[in-house]
Amino acid sequence: QVQLVESGGGSVQAGGSLNLSCVASDTHSLYCMGWFRQASGKEREGVATLDTFGRTLYADLVKGRFTISRDHAKKSLYLQMNSLKPEDTAVYYCASACSRLTMEIAYFQYWGQGIQVTVSS
Repeated sequence: QVQLVESGGGSVQAGGSLNLSCVASDTHSLYCMGWFRQASGKEREGVATLDTFGRTLYADLVKGRFTISRDHAKKSLYLQMNSLKPEDTAVYYCASACSRLTMEIAYFQYWGQGIQVTVSS
C-alpha cells in the first residue's frame, strides 16, 4: 500500500504564497500524480496533475498562480501556490498512480490524508 503524506499547509493572507509537499512511500506512484482540493460543503476538485512525461494539467481557476512539480530523488510532489485568494481555502489532497493525465478522481489510485489551506482576506 502506497502512503502519501502532505505538508506545508497553513494559514496565509490573500496574495500570499504556500508550497505544499507530498512525500510518497515508493517511487513507482510518482510517475503520474496530482493535487486536488475540497472546500467545505463542496465536492473534491482537481487542481493540477503531472504525468509520466512531465506534461501538466491545471484547473482554470489556478492557471498562472499554481505550479506543480516533482522530485524523483526525494519521492516528492510539490504545489507552489502564489497569489492566493480566499476561494483557494480548502483541504488539499495529494494523489498518485493515475493512469492518464486527467483531473478525474477515479483515475487516481492512492490518496493522502489531506492538509488544510486557509486564505484570509
